Amino acid sequence: MKRRFPSPRDLAPLMKFKTPELNGRKRRLDAALTIHDLMVIAKRRTPKAPFDYTDGAAEGEISLARARQAFEDIQFNPSILRDVSFVDTSREVLGAPVAQPFGIAPTGFTRMMQTEGEIAGASAAAAAGIPFALSTMGTTSIEDVKAANPDGRNWFQLYMWKDRDRSMALVDRAAKAGFDTLLVTVDVPVAGARLRDKRNGMSIPPALTPRTVINALPRPEWWINFLTTEPLAFASLDRWSGTVAELLDTMFDPTVTFEDLAWIKGQWPGKLVVKGVQNLDDAKKLATMGVDGITLSNHGGRQLDRAPIPFHLLPSVAREVGKDMEVHLDTGIMSGADIVAAVALGADFTMVGRAYLYGLMAGGREGVDRMIQILSGEVARTMRLLGVATLDELEPKHVTQLARLVPVSPAVAAGADAAAAAPAKRAPSRAAATKPASAKSPAARRTTAPKA
Repeated sequence: MKRRFPSPRDLAPLMKFKTPELNGRKRRLDAALTIHDLMVIAKRRTPKAPFDYTDGAAEGEISLARARQAFEDIQFNPSILRDVSFVDTSREVLGAPVAQPFGIAPTGFTRMMQTEGEIAGASAAAAAGIPFALSTMGTTSIEDVKAANPDGRNWFQLYMWKDRDRSMALVDRAAKAGFDTLLVTVDVPVAGARLRDKRNGMSIPPALTPRTVINALPRPEWWINFLTTEPLAFASLDRWSGTVAELLDTMFDPTVTFEDLAWIKGQWPGKLVVKGVQNLDDAKKLATMGVDGITLSNHGGRQLDRAPIPFHLLPSVAREVGKDMEVHLDTGIMSGADIVAAVALGADFTMVGRAYLYGLMAGGREGVDRMIQILSGEVARTMRLLGVATLDELEPKHVTQLARLVPVSPAVAAGADAAAAAPAKRAPSRAAATKPASAKSPAARRTTAPKA
């Protein structure tokens, strides 16, 4: 091959130097292409206790891992030769339009993750045209959230306290402030065992101990912001000094029943959604009560470990009660593709909690904006690649759920019990006893449940 020295004229088009971005926050966020990227930045910039509170789940964190795995264990089935030059990601949710099929879920202790807290989330939601949900355990008042999102969709999430009058006083404040939807969370008779928090000695507010001081040294911005802004206050109480577990034990009421839910419904003038539904029978009962919607959720894996996977429940629940009320979904969502898959299998709407907090910890309000931008872009791109131009065109045919965790059928269980009760048979020959597992028959292999 004949070679030559390149001339300056040949090199000039190749020499494209970007203007350096001097704003460190913008530089970090621009480099984040996925929610996982935001999580990595958040972990680097946030002390261990508040980061682990966000990132962790209950006990062995199996519920959270399975929920995320369920979204990975799908196959998309695209259609070809469709006009997707324009895609519409908007729809009507609970009687009003939203710009995206996802909103910001209620999260507790939010200003402890990053000092801008709920104000960043509510204002970012307002700019994006999506709902923002304030938790009973939030760290910004109902009225201040309304001021940050005056014309947008504000939802209030309620934990029923043992002090019912105090709980309903919050509901009354939310109604007077113009919140349009009440999310009643029903999967918290007691607090889940969040072992990361116990090991970290998580307290409200964070305690300055030798360990936390050492952990803070590479994260000075977080501590400067925390120590120079208003002390943590809550949407539901003025102050708290103690551990998270102690606070939750004062909050949750294990006596709440369907009758209490009906009473709450009678007190609330707007839309009512029941959050934390984990089986079809409860979904059917709620449909008969006339609630406006349910959220299939296992609380982000933070309550009962090894709880049902909401995404696996979705098709049957949507098929059975989807015409009677809206079906929403959370837990495990880490991408816009996850959201599209949920909508295709019958979800009217989804909520993101950890993804929002990863963005908040990574960069405050700008980080939440980046989170919304990432998810919105992934939703639109996935729709285009599937060959659909609107959310209503998404159907179950577009998604195949692949089996990983296969329940043991009653027949198989009965057979195992019979085998255990049968008299012992003669030991197999040495050759049979040493036969490798891979040599089992296909039928025998199929009865062995795959590992999670």
